[in-house]
Amino acid sequence: MNKVLLLKIHRWISITFALPLVAIIVTGLILSFEPIVQVQGVVPHAVDTAKVIGLMQQFDPAGTARGISIDASAQRLRLQGGNLPEIDLATGKAATSSDALAGLFLWARRNHERLIGLPWLVTASTVAMVVTMILGILMGLPRLRNTLSGWHKGAAWFTLPLILLSPLTGLLMAFGVTLQSGGAPTPGGRPAATTSTSTSSPARPTGNAASAGKPFTLVDAVRQVGQTHDLATVTSIATRGGRMMARIFDGGELRAYSVNAKGVTALPRNWPRLLHEGNGAAFVTGSVNVAISIVLFGLLTTGLLIWGRRQMRRRPRPVT
Repeated sequence: MNKVLLLKIHRWISITFALPLVAIIVTGLILSFEPIVQVQGVVPHAVDTAKVIGLMQQFDPAGTARGISIDASAQRLRLQGGNLPEIDLATGKAATSSDALAGLFLWARRNHERLIGLPWLVTASTVAMVVTMILGILMGLPRLRNTLSGWHKGAAWFTLPLILLSPLTGLLMAFGVTLQSGGAPTPGGRPAATTSTSTSSPARPTGNAASAGKPFTLVDAVRQVGQTHDLATVTSIATRGGRMMARIFDGGELRAYSVNAKGVTALPRNWPRLLHEGNGAAFVTGSVNVAISIVLFGLLTTGLLIWGRRQMRRRPRPVT
């Protein structure tokens, strides 16, 4: 295919999706710091299981919450769903002010996944990003020069595996591809047994959870996780994909666990999510994601600047 035609397609796809791509890249940059902040903020034994359960029963007596989030460093407990309050674990009362950093991460995640409430726009923009990268590859190796165009091409080629991996893993997540094997979730939001061969942390069933005919509740799940793990290392416990799941930092890696009346079992790694979110070795992979986001932002902005300069040159100068 003609190189000039490839360049035009590459340019116009970038221009068409420029605004959503800027939003996705900037929110991705913010989220790149999240695993670093989370793992650095883990304070061992800073969260008491009995206190968390007591606060859940106090603020949500009807048990309507679909999950909880724990921030050990900020001493905050969030009940997910409805108009349930954010709880200050230090005082045991509803928090009077919000955690600005946690709020920023939450805002960034919502917009990164559902830009202005349109998840299809995120997917379409990500596909466009991959297509522009493939077109760049088809145009061949660049001539490296100390110009804006030279830096644009050089940065793209030298970081190609990383900047291509980021949108590809994002698309795999969007289409539900996990590259893992395991037990299928059971319907109705009840926990499913896993066939994972990963290491597990068995726990003795609690009385309520083990009783025949009684559903396994969120409180049961918190109690079960608390028996085998330090809740300060837990970021969330909630129903996901039809089963109760917990996300727990284990050796710097944020792992997903299945939680049911039989115990807490490590699930097979969701490799696209692990790579895309930088949760493998939080400080290292998070830092790599920060660098990727900066390069992507630089490529987009320099590409737009190159196009803008060419447009200005083509404009006829007014006759004086």
